Amino acid sequence: MNSIFPASSLAKACDSDMSNDLCLANAQIVLSDQVLAGSVIIEKGVIAGIEEGDHVADGAIDCAGDFVLPGLVELHTDNVERHIEPRPEVDWPHVPALIAHDAELASTGITTVFDAMRVGSIHSGKGRNIDYARTLANELLSARDKGLFKISHFLHLRAEICSETLLDELAAFGPDDRVGIVSLMDHTPGQRQFRDIAALKTYIAKKRGMTDSEFATHVENLLTLQKRYGARHETGAVTEAGRLGAVLASHDDTTSAHVATSAQNGVGFAEFPTTIEAAQACRAHGIAVMMGAPNLIRGASHSGNVAAEELARSDMLDIVSSDYVPSALLLSAFHLADVWNDLPRAIATVTNNPAKAAHLNDRGALKVGLRGDVLRVRKTGRTPLLRGVWSQGSKVA
Repeated sequence: MNSIFPASSLAKACDSDMSNDLCLANAQIVLSDQVLAGSVIIEKGVIAGIEEGDHVADGAIDCAGDFVLPGLVELHTDNVERHIEPRPEVDWPHVPALIAHDAELASTGITTVFDAMRVGSIHSGKGRNIDYARTLANELLSARDKGLFKISHFLHLRAEICSETLLDELAAFGPDDRVGIVSLMDHTPGQRQFRDIAALKTYIAKKRGMTDSEFATHVENLLTLQKRYGARHETGAVTEAGRLGAVLASHDDTTSAHVATSAQNGVGFAEFPTTIEAAQACRAHGIAVMMGAPNLIRGASHSGNVAAEELARSDMLDIVSSDYVPSALLLSAFHLADVWNDLPRAIATVTNNPAKAAHLNDRGALKVGLRGDVLRVRKTGRTPLLRGVWSQGSKVA
């Protein structure tokens, strides 16, 4: 049986050398098991102390009772692709797009992100070039090494198993890339996320401007690809994830059989299981469950799948991802705090739990010795208002 949140660690990110000293005082500090009135002290980018009391020392920032919580950890976001392709078939210059993406995430309280990029091209239909992920990863890693980012970035490879070129594209990556996550994707129509073909048509045909005839051809092509490559490429992707030292994630598990296969593959966490059956099976196999913040905020899945709040109320939700709305991550945590009447538990779904799932043991909680990634948040009605974001003690938003 897999353990939710294995103990091994991913290598530290190549952040910039910027770090600072900081004291956030007179705050409500969200710890792992309580909310404590006091101060958080950061020295040289690392949490050096947590002190109880409302005293505001000279040079400290008076938070006036605002919440102080860990920086948010995002495991799965499509946001980078939205920046490099702001409209269908529009290829925006990648480095400016990556910098804008980084700044947007910082402005929403995300201080660690695993940037999702697709590996696995479909040459016979509309799809990206085989060099897409490798080229984008090179640009991202170069920007990271040059210190161009405000926050901490890792790679998340979305392995489309039903594609002609998946294994060749994965082979272009090596351990030096420190890929954090490899997720197993199967978007074949009629199963998993798109059991409802009409929902798929609404999503992709509208997004890509397909006619009815083009959509029908697209579906037929995907079904053919699954039959030809699915099983072999799933096995190959699992092997490649091991070679890269990456955490393995499943995607859109729908049945208990899907989850059993995920467990056999060594999956660490399940992205967006689509049914209660799959979520229950994840619990039984010790696989952490991740759901999307937009689903949680909207009260429903845009694809007609299980509602995230239903899983939360049934104690089957561990991690929340912003998915396609970065600002939804902080909002969803405070929404969960109302659902559970437990703010520390809710904040852990967007901080400590994703950090552990990704084997990042140096962040995700307010503890002495961990990274000084912290947020200052004021709650206005039911809405959290972000008042400051610090990465390693340096203000980034």
